[in-house]
Amino acid sequence: MAANALFETLSIFTSRDRLSLKWPNDVLLDEGKVAGILLESSGSGTYVDWLSVGVGVNLVAAPPAEEGKPFPPVSLGLENVTPIEVLSVLCSNFATQEAKLARFGFDRIREDWLKQAARLGDQITARTMKETVRGTFDTIDGAGNLVLITGTGPRSIPAADVFFE
Repeated sequence: MAANALFETLSIFTSRDRLSLKWPNDVLLDEGKVAGILLESSGSGTYVDWLSVGVGVNLVAAPPAEEGKPFPPVSLGLENVTPIEVLSVLCSNFATQEAKLARFGFDRIREDWLKQAARLGDQITARTMKETVRGTFDTIDGAGNLVLITGTGPRSIPAADVFFE
């Protein structure tokens, strides 16, 4: 939901054709990282007691790129737009995503996310804490996991850093 809301927000300020969503938590502008999302939660089992959604967007400028790191930081270059204006649009879009979730369930959120997914159908690499998995980016499943088609079949990956070939 957060990624969809952020994508829709940024598409108000730049061409949506320049934007894409990189699983699990980044928004790309012309293949550079323009925004990121950090989720923190607490709970037990399948129950969540609280959820905090942090969003960072390079509105005016971007930090310097680090040599050899993929997805160099980029900026929207919005010198005439205030953070409050962007936040207002984001809040409205987040409310829309919450309403979609309540009315249609996660499948609709997933469907909307996939329409904006970076490199869907391409070879990508997912690095987890335990292994590196290379495969074709097939989808995200009903739990939001990355699904890669590998030489040994489909792999569902709940958390990883993703790199494009």
